[in-house]
Amino acid sequence: MIYIYSFLFAGILCLIAQVILDNTKLTPGHITSIFVVTGAALDTFSIYDKIIAYVGGGALVPITSFGHLLIHGALDKAGDYGFIGLIMGMFDLTASGITAAIVFTFIFTLFFKPKD
Repeated sequence: MIYIYSFLFAGILCLIAQVILDNTKLTPGHITSIFVVTGAALDTFSIYDKIIAYVGGGALVPITSFGHLLIHGALDKAGDYGFIGLIMGMFDLTASGITAAIVFTFIFTLFFKPKD
């Protein structure tokens, strides 16, 4: 049954993204950012962990999981090291690759402009 829940969760996220893409002027980049922030917000209140426990791997594959991993690592280290742990936690475990992608993307946007 967990396979069905995983499939349905990931499918519903894709459906939501497609509906937003078709009915608004938002770009795929905007939608991706919204999903990352949503995953981070859900993990801040420990809701995303409950979703993972119920749905399984289907919640770890979509883009919302990236926000979850960033905040999860940061909040885990913040409990041990205080405020500096927020920064340390973002570079912990799998969140390091995600954080590097975000940081490098921000730096590149300062120097390059997209072509039309």
